[in-house]
Amino acid sequence: GGKPLDKFEQVVHKIPMLSLSNAYSWEDLKDFDSRVRDAVGQDVEYVVEFKIDGLSVGLNYNNGIFENGAKRGNGTVGEDITKNLMTIKNIPLNIDEKGELTVRGEVYISKKDFEEINKIQEEQDQPLYANPRNLAAGSLRQLDPKLTAKRPLDIFIFNLEYSQNNQFKSHSESLEFLNGLGFSVSPNYKVCKNIDEVIEHIEYWTENRDKLAFEIDGMVIKVDNIELWDKLGNTTKSPRWAIAFKFMM
Repeated sequence: GGKPLDKFEQVVHKIPMLSLSNAYSWEDLKDFDSRVRDAVGQDVEYVVEFKIDGLSVGLNYNNGIFENGAKRGNGTVGEDITKNLMTIKNIPLNIDEKGELTVRGEVYISKKDFEEINKIQEEQDQPLYANPRNLAAGSLRQLDPKLTAKRPLDIFIFNLEYSQNNQFKSHSESLEFLNGLGFSVSPNYKVCKNIDEVIEHIEYWTENRDKLAFEIDGMVIKVDNIELWDKLGNTTKSPRWAIAFKFMM
């Protein structure tokens, strides 16, 4: 519910929402692995996740209550879309966690829901939507939350950006923690012992991605050991501890 907005307020993200650098070949991934291992001086394990083809958002909680959420924008400043995000059923409005907590996720529309919406559009002689991502993005930018609520938006949480009361040794451990709080975390993620296992896992989903209920346009590879994230650091645009493998088709 809530009254329609005249416009979205601009908000500064508590944690900068960086983008990912891209890999397009196995050689790119092996180069990434070499850079990581050279920088930290040890072998590393990686977490491989789906790169959901949706819209990235940040969610902020304070003492267990969903406080606000925003689009990525330029990574530093984004649009406050809290009221629209509150219409998404699997974003918990209350969690069992004190203090401040910030997570990042991807809002999307499933293939089935997208097809059903376009079927209705066709029956009503209305223009068809181009793809699920554009429809999800447009739905989140509705100034009237009641219109957003009519769209079957969903979300997967893929990162714990900040937790005032918790420190985790690994990214995979933080995903388990978020799942326990009631968040719908990135599904089918896998911890891989080396870059060869990463490539094997990506090869599988390259062949089988059509079986998924949602669109993916690649896979995301992250160093699992969070202690190494600070050591690896970031460029001005992207973290050095993660990379996105983009499907070519």
